[in-house]
Amino acid sequence: MDRLEESNKLNNYGFAAGRGLINVVFSWSLKDVLNAKLYENQVTKIPETFSTTMSYMKAFIPSLVEETHADLLSSMTNLSKAPTCELLTVTASENHGPRKDLFYDVTCVGTYVPQVGDLIALTDTKPKCVDHLNRSRNSYLIAYVHQIRVNNLSILLSKHIDSRGYTHTVGKRETMFAVYLMNMTTNIRVWKALNSDDANTNLIKTLLQVQPSSSQGGSSCTICFSKEKCFDSLSTKWPEMWCDLNESQKAAVLNSISLSKCKHQNSINLIWGPPGTGKTKTVSISLFALYKFKCRTLTCAPTNIAVLEVTDRLVRLVNQSLEYDKYGLGDIILFGNGERMKIRSYNDLFEVFLDRRISILTKCFSPLSGWNHWLELMISLLENPEGQYSLYIKEKQKHDKQRKESRNSNSSSDDENNFLTLEKSVKEIHIKDDMHDEESENSSSTSDDDNDFLTFEEFVKNRLGFIGEHLKVCMVNLYTHLPTSCISLEVVKDMIRVAGLLKSIKSIFSWAGVTNEQLKLLQEDCTRTLKSLRAFAVPSSNDAQTIRNLCLAKACLIFCTASSSARLHTDGMVPLELLVIDEAAQLKECESTIPLQLPGLRHAILIGDERQLPAVVKSQISEKAELGRSLFERLVLLGHEKHLLNVQYRMHPSISLFPKMEFYDNQILDGPNVSEVSYNKCFLDGKMYGSYSFINIANGKEEFDRGRSLKNVAEVAVVYEIVSSLYKEFTRTKKKVSVGVISPYAAQVNAIQERVKEYSEVSAGSDFSVSVRSVDGFQGGEEDLIIISTVRCNGKGSVGFLSNRQRANVVLTRARHCLWILGNESTLINSNSIWKKLILDAKKRECFFNADEDEKLAQAIAAAQSSCDEDDPIELLARPLASLRLTDRTAETSTPTYRNNFRRGGRSSRVIRW
Repeated sequence: MDRLEESNKLNNYGFAAGRGLINVVFSWSLKDVLNAKLYENQVTKIPETFSTTMSYMKAFIPSLVEETHADLLSSMTNLSKAPTCELLTVTASENHGPRKDLFYDVTCVGTYVPQVGDLIALTDTKPKCVDHLNRSRNSYLIAYVHQIRVNNLSILLSKHIDSRGYTHTVGKRETMFAVYLMNMTTNIRVWKALNSDDANTNLIKTLLQVQPSSSQGGSSCTICFSKEKCFDSLSTKWPEMWCDLNESQKAAVLNSISLSKCKHQNSINLIWGPPGTGKTKTVSISLFALYKFKCRTLTCAPTNIAVLEVTDRLVRLVNQSLEYDKYGLGDIILFGNGERMKIRSYNDLFEVFLDRRISILTKCFSPLSGWNHWLELMISLLENPEGQYSLYIKEKQKHDKQRKESRNSNSSSDDENNFLTLEKSVKEIHIKDDMHDEESENSSSTSDDDNDFLTFEEFVKNRLGFIGEHLKVCMVNLYTHLPTSCISLEVVKDMIRVAGLLKSIKSIFSWAGVTNEQLKLLQEDCTRTLKSLRAFAVPSSNDAQTIRNLCLAKACLIFCTASSSARLHTDGMVPLELLVIDEAAQLKECESTIPLQLPGLRHAILIGDERQLPAVVKSQISEKAELGRSLFERLVLLGHEKHLLNVQYRMHPSISLFPKMEFYDNQILDGPNVSEVSYNKCFLDGKMYGSYSFINIANGKEEFDRGRSLKNVAEVAVVYEIVSSLYKEFTRTKKKVSVGVISPYAAQVNAIQERVKEYSEVSAGSDFSVSVRSVDGFQGGEEDLIIISTVRCNGKGSVGFLSNRQRANVVLTRARHCLWILGNESTLINSNSIWKKLILDAKKRECFFNADEDEKLAQAIAAAQSSCDEDDPIELLARPLASLRLTDRTAETSTPTYRNNFRRGGRSSRVIRW
């Protein structure tokens, strides 16, 4: 029986999530982990069509295990950089039991704080390489972080800790460390989705019905939906929003709404959004319409950044449409890891973030300090202000008498303690009815003046302000954060009206000549409205989990990553109706099975572009098996109809010309905005720096850095010279410009970042900005001016993954006004790749230039090459023998270092089972 068959048998054992995958990882020896071909003969290509739901689910499991293995192998080769913490105690937990339930409670200290899903190595040394794990005096252990508690962690260990235990006692045991290896959360969630027995498989069955050359599910349901009626509704209620869409965008919005209305079938729609075609706008307006139609919709994306972008667009649209302050935001929920999302930097999104919402509503529902408490206090004050004032006088007198007696008594420690106890008791009485806090905040009297009583008018005015402020905060928080199904518009109107009446009543005490009759009428009106609000009952429990369930059950739109949607697979979850996956072409199909199986889902809308970057896959074995292929791409391969957004609004026509022809068969039109004369911007003088150009760097040189990634110092120098010129021009003209530099190689990105650092730092907060990123880092991004550094320069025409059409599509479609491409003509022409086509096209359009035609660029290249030659050990060896030193350090530490590291990393002197 092979490992993958064994993993399926282990899947249902124990109660830790995804236990089957954890057991597979625990079964690997160190030799297994370091064997990059461990699963080479067990991973087969994922088919394009499937006969059954079972065969569909099981097809992804081998590749998922291999990808997990590759991720761990990558971590093992970078142990020196792994986060580490010291373990203080490791003790068997209450759940510790049979051989496969080895749960331990752990306390730790250090900068690294383990998170749920982390895979960690427990060892008595801080390893700098894989060999150090073998040198550990006690066999190291692998553990999975199962749960985070207030004071400790719950971990699942691969094997028993020895009988001595590891409870920390100074001087009695050696130090023990936890070393971070990887986080398994997403892989475990995928594993659970692929091995689920009781999930909703309606949509899975629908996508299995799609066969080659079919166009199933791509159009509106005419039985359940009238486009004309919906068109009139949208164009009448939100004319500006609707008129801002082109015809292809309007059709996409209407198709989305049609799915929400369809009750009798399941379907999957594809929206194809090439670069700059307003994909995010179309998605956000579609979601806005679904929000207005009260369709319970889950919106997912592969990454936090993508989720935040689409949520931000939607919240802005909703905020513009709100009629009663923030009433309606409660129907929108964003959830996930707040720290990773950096949610506090998004003011609007912070209002719909679930964790913050729970914190706010917990206070509002509190019986002693929440809505009901402040409501009753205000009613009591308005109904009987004289009685409240009388109570205040009595409490004040009692308090002053106790203080006076204390001053006259002997200052013994017992007397002091008695006084402190008495004063605390009195203070508690005041806090109970909120008079003491209100008086201390609003009264100008000093604590030493025992006879300084507030007048009746002062008391009522301060009391109104104090209680009213708390009441207002509660009201605003309730109608902002509760779903509209939990708080009616009539209640919200009454709350807003009460706030206005209380403001008027408080103001009256400062006005001269106001009759008691006027005040009485306002008090009666306000009291009557407040009493009517008693009918609005908040939940009796302010338990966080209860509030979480309430918000998720009643919300209209929910946003999270596809992986995080696993948290919605809970008992009693109110069914959702529609699933929207943004950036769907970047999501592994196996990961999309997590949200696709949520209870109640009838339809799914996938938005993306399979001709841009796919999902990232670490394992070459998994990549060959098509693990990185998305559901979007597979359905397109089968001929599933997709709705094209066919107008691009980003790129100057001279920039869009080649991508439209090469990647989209000229199906894309240029928007009217990019065709205007004003869109043609010049940032530097000279034909070389027009809207579109290829700049040939004939004498460059590609070379490996220490991390085995390529760089080209000549292109680094040219980038620096161009950015420097752009900044000088900016300081002269003050013309705003954002510059993006893209390179497919990490070493080149790092080299350019370091070289232009001075301009990146200067640009912070100004109208001049420089951003240097990889191709993956620029997916979905755009800048005014883009500089591409292709790096490759060799006699063979070898360009590696630079020839990938999807990567080329991304880099060539990020610029708004100018796109300047740096590369070696000879290498790219000889590659017979898309770059050959690009160069030939540039020459045909007279957009091809040689860098040495520009004096500054020529000097920069020469200086870079000269500097490189001085440091290059190969160049040193080429010089006359007499000029060499036999103990040349540079020559000693080039490739031998890599070879020695490789030999050490691949050696395993003994096999340890985890």
